[in-house]
Amino acid sequence: MKKNIYNILKGTFLVSDDAFKNWRYILFISGLAIIMIASSHSADKKVYEIARLKNEVKEMRSAFVDGRSKLMMLKMESHVVKVMKEKGLEVSGNPPKKIKVKAQN
Repeated sequence: MKKNIYNILKGTFLVSDDAFKNWRYILFISGLAIIMIASSHSADKKVYEIARLKNEVKEMRSAFVDGRSKLMMLKMESHVVKVMKEKGLEVSGNPPKKIKVKAQN
């Protein structure tokens, strides 16, 4: 057991007579390791992209809510009356009446 570990540490398994078989396994495992590392980097990129998009969605949602609240404030009757007073218009004292037009045959 001690001799096998010593031979592995020295690297004699790479230069022995049946080293071609060992090299094939080493290259295969190295290729798998490279593929695994590339896959891990790709997954990390996707995680960062998802986090960035979530932040962007939060910002857009807050901008939408802010815009909607500003619009509601602008549509309020009290605000409209105030803006019209600044322009010289006043609220009518009597309510509007419906005008009905009868069709002539």
